[in-house]
Amino acid sequence: MALPPLQIAIVGLGNVGTGVAKILTEHPERIRQRSGRSVEIRRAVVRDLSKPRDVKLNPGVLTNDLESVIHDPNVQVAVELMGGIHPAREVMLALLAAGKDVVTANKALLCEHGDEIFECAKKYGRTVCFEAAVAGGIPIIAAVGQSMAGNQILGIQAILNGTTNYILSEMLLRGQSYEEALGQAQELGYAEADPTLDVNGTDAAQKLGILAQLSFGCKVTAADFHVSGIDKLERTDIQYAKELGYTIKLLARVHLVGGRLEMSVRPTLIRVDRPLAQIHGPFNAILLDGDVVGPVSYSGRGAGQLPTASAVAADIIDLAIGRAQLTFACLDLWREKSPFELVPLHEATSRYFLRLTVEDRPNVLAEVTGVLGRHGISLATLIQPEAPEVDDASAVQRVPLIIMTHRTSAGSLAAAERELDQLAAVHSPRMVLAVAD
Repeated sequence: MALPPLQIAIVGLGNVGTGVAKILTEHPERIRQRSGRSVEIRRAVVRDLSKPRDVKLNPGVLTNDLESVIHDPNVQVAVELMGGIHPAREVMLALLAAGKDVVTANKALLCEHGDEIFECAKKYGRTVCFEAAVAGGIPIIAAVGQSMAGNQILGIQAILNGTTNYILSEMLLRGQSYEEALGQAQELGYAEADPTLDVNGTDAAQKLGILAQLSFGCKVTAADFHVSGIDKLERTDIQYAKELGYTIKLLARVHLVGGRLEMSVRPTLIRVDRPLAQIHGPFNAILLDGDVVGPVSYSGRGAGQLPTASAVAADIIDLAIGRAQLTFACLDLWREKSPFELVPLHEATSRYFLRLTVEDRPNVLAEVTGVLGRHGISLATLIQPEAPEVDDASAVQRVPLIIMTHRTSAGSLAAAERELDQLAAVHSPRMVLAVAD
């Protein structure tokens, strides 16, 4: 006997919501074949009913009355695409309490309030699907939660933000400044008018928090680990990294080390022959390391209307089949006590790239290396570009000093930086970047 249609509501018909509506309305037979039943859009909640929409919906579908969706018993699944934390949190809790399963792409909400959302869903016997919350069209949530279920994941290295990856690619491949590359990203729709959450690392940190929750049962927010962005990078950093055989990427990383987790999101030098260094433009990539399967990689478009809508549509199909309900009931997420603790920030270790601005005069190099040595920081590479000759012999020029360190702790490096600040021959700007193994 054929199953009745699955009736859904889309809450938020912006860029991604429109993409979801397009997939469902333009490919109904494909959806029916793959879910065993048809999927119907019963309601689409918007703020402005008069705004033109780039999708054709049946009469009466558009509404600005959210309460009509919450209290409609015929709506079985709500697709929450509002974004942000408030009022999305309150809306999602109300939808679950009203007996709706929920599909969401809201990484910020899950990272900050995932425990509350999942507890509410289980209280009311509902399901929350969130494949689209991390890496857009890349099916990484299913990979971690299902395909890798026989493994303990040991580590994740990922490029999780297409905006920053596009900017860094343009700086590397076309020699653009950060400002030029950002402006181009905005013109092409890869960056928002206000790109702050992308370029300061927050977006990638929220996504990494969700992956850490899935992989390690560890609830973390961006405040719990090192997060920095690309907005202070200069072309000179990209160039010196290239000369040393590295590419700079905004790297999201979590690794299990001695029973504890090291986590960070920060601009990182990656050797040019490594897979992540080859990911350019508005693309994402995730490398997983499982204790059974070993290294596994995924890449593709991590943002944009249709890649993200593709992930939402996959969750809707999973709900229509009934597969998502079985999987969700078995997920042990946002438990009260995590089995793993985070390594304190000052104990986390890495190799580092330092770009200092120093006076070009005798003994400066000895002063700098002396400071680093006193804090147990060993040097792997040192480059001091030759300064041009000047006519005024009394003039003191300022030149860059590039240092690559061996592995050291963040605490030791921070202490060394404080001492370097006291040297009269060391000036701003200074850049400190991690170096991947």
